[in-house]
Amino acid sequence: MTANLTPVAKFDFVTVLSQAAAAYRRQRDTRPIAERLVNALLESEKSAKQQHLTYPFESLLGKWQLCFATGTKKVREHGGIVLGKGLYVPKFIKIHVSFDATLDESDKGEICNQVELGPLLLKLTGPVQYIGKRNLLAFDFNQMIISLFGRVVYNRPIRSGKVKTEDFYNQPIAELPFFAFFLVTKDFIAARGRAGGLAFWIRET
Repeated sequence: MTANLTPVAKFDFVTVLSQAAAAYRRQRDTRPIAERLVNALLESEKSAKQQHLTYPFESLLGKWQLCFATGTKKVREHGGIVLGKGLYVPKFIKIHVSFDATLDESDKGEICNQVELGPLLLKLTGPVQYIGKRNLLAFDFNQMIISLFGRVVYNRPIRSGKVKTEDFYNQPIAELPFFAFFLVTKDFIAARGRAGGLAFWIRET
């Protein structure tokens, strides 16, 4: 009996992610199943760590639509958390995140996270700080805006903002929400959140 020395085909996570982005953008049913997309994201994250990839803050600037996300759940037997199955964001809900840079600052800026459902628009904004060596983007929401049929009906500071913007940059990163980006391209980006979940965005066109 001889061993099978046929090389095993390497999982092409970039192709899977590209297919997911294209299918979601065109509203087609050819999207990879959730399990396959989660595996692609995990392989991408693993590859980024092995290659010590870093991305500049400028590559994140712009507006991105959330395409897919996983949650996490606690597992008592293992004393930690594991990823949920993940799901594609329904097309009737539009969730966007955008990043803008501060003038004359290469690692500071503003985040805007918005959810649009019919005539209702919820927008959260706040400061960000980017640590390029770790591809880590820390943020804090401190302002909420609610619009209905294009008219602003609420625009006030929110308590979830832990610190004022001027003090934000002095806070330890470990005490702030953050995204750890492991894949950044012109068409899509992917990151792991502080809670452990994965998120996959496509560039708004």
